[in-house]
Amino acid sequence: MQLLNLLLIEILEGWIGGKQPVADELQQLAVWELADEARSRAFGINAENVSEIILARANLFQSIAATILELPLKSINLLATSWNLWLPLAIQLATERESLGRTLIQGILGGQGTGKTTLAAILKLILEKLGNKTISLSLDDLYKTYDERQRLQEEDPRLIWRGPPGTHDLELGIEVLDRLRDRGNLRLPQHEKSKSILIPRFDKSLWGGAGDRTEPEIVTDVDIVLFEGWFVGIRPIEVDIFDVNLPPIVTSEDRQFADDMNRKLGDYLPVWERLDRLIVLQPIDYRLSQVWRLQAEREMRAAGKSGMSDEEINRFVEYFWKALHPELFINPLVSNSELVDLVVEINADHSMGRVY
Repeated sequence: MQLLNLLLIEILEGWIGGKQPVADELQQLAVWELADEARSRAFGINAENVSEIILARANLFQSIAATILELPLKSINLLATSWNLWLPLAIQLATERESLGRTLIQGILGGQGTGKTTLAAILKLILEKLGNKTISLSLDDLYKTYDERQRLQEEDPRLIWRGPPGTHDLELGIEVLDRLRDRGNLRLPQHEKSKSILIPRFDKSLWGGAGDRTEPEIVTDVDIVLFEGWFVGIRPIEVDIFDVNLPPIVTSEDRQFADDMNRKLGDYLPVWERLDRLIVLQPIDYRLSQVWRLQAEREMRAAGKSGMSDEEINRFVEYFWKALHPELFINPLVSNSELVDLVVEINADHSMGRVY
């Protein structure tokens, strides 16, 4: 795989340098594409359409590669990831939006450090190059107000951090997604489609880091919504599963908290029903989220910025594992093709693993 990536990068760098794609290169790219059966199947690529798809992707790559390379990303396989994931995914979303005939709501599920915000930003860039007005909406943007969350914490002192099920304004989420879907109907007259929609936004820096709502963003004529969050699309599970000892869910209090959060998930199902598709960004080991967060905070402290201590980070990450443990909630989800459209595995170095 490493050798293949090097050969792929050599071709792509040639195009960036001004070379035009030639038949031999396009044919080789088609062979490599079909060799990864799971990924090609996920993107609807087969022997009959691969040549046409590779040519279209090559043209898109040439038109946007310079912009992607300017992004402040640390990816060690930027070009390969662009070719193998970002471009085909953007093309797929643009095609589905056209066939859907209204605004497409794409869910992106990923834990800390999986790159869901980065993926949304890059997809937005490519999709707008394809002529699709795209906005990002985070689950964070649906948080209840600071005052509401303060009252919530008084009622349930276990809600020491924002983020678990129950801390979001679900009626607001449903209202916003419905308006986006309705206004994005291609059959509507232009004056209806052009009516503005207020998109809620959340500022994490307010109230000493507790965060609060800020001024909403005004949008019109949205084609695609990228709705990302750490438990977007996750479904409730059978309650007897919590009887097992799965660290950090070890005490009776831990199991009760997990059970309560699981029950709260049921309230989110009407929001998830508004999703047209769901992508899951899955680390090869869920514990990598803790490693990545520790690395990020250490880098911040080394740069002279304020950051959590290692002990604080461990408590923070494990708190969310207690709420919705990845092995209990995400692992079963990714095997359900009726609920998940695409799974992208994330390696320890943040590079892309299997795509299926």
